[in-house]
Amino acid sequence: MTFCYKKDKDKFDEFVKFVDMKKDTPGAVMPVLQEAQRIFGYIPEPIVDYIALKLNKPSSEIFGVATFYSQFTLTPRGEHEICICLGTACYVKGADKLLDEFCKTLNVKPGETTADGKFSVIETRCVGECGSAPVVTVDGTNIPFVKKDMIDQILFDAEGK
Repeated sequence: MTFCYKKDKDKFDEFVKFVDMKKDTPGAVMPVLQEAQRIFGYIPEPIVDYIALKLNKPSSEIFGVATFYSQFTLTPRGEHEICICLGTACYVKGADKLLDEFCKTLNVKPGETTADGKFSVIETRCVGECGSAPVVTVDGTNIPFVKKDMIDQILFDAEGK
């Protein structure tokens, strides 16, 4: 991999150590992908190839696992993750309209990140807070009973963190 900054090399070195610890462990693909996601914030394509090489698996298998599970992303995410629950209870209470409004406000499509890298809008499935529907999760914190008129304040509060 080519590194632009020392922090990138430091991240890669940290990841190499983890992979070396796990490479002979059965079922290592998931924990290695989870660690890549944690360290890099997403799973870069060269990391998929590196994992495949170190775990002696085809890149297509690693890619298949990374794309199957929604916890992984192959594209960089924004500084703040805005996750709109589209589980049944939230959907019935208008979460699809909230998703549209977040996307319109931030000028992105679902799954995209704003041009300034500040926000990613992500569709999620049930977050287990059905009694508080519709729920939006911002950087891992659930916000219950969200209405369209709360969107500007939610984004403002996220930037203030």
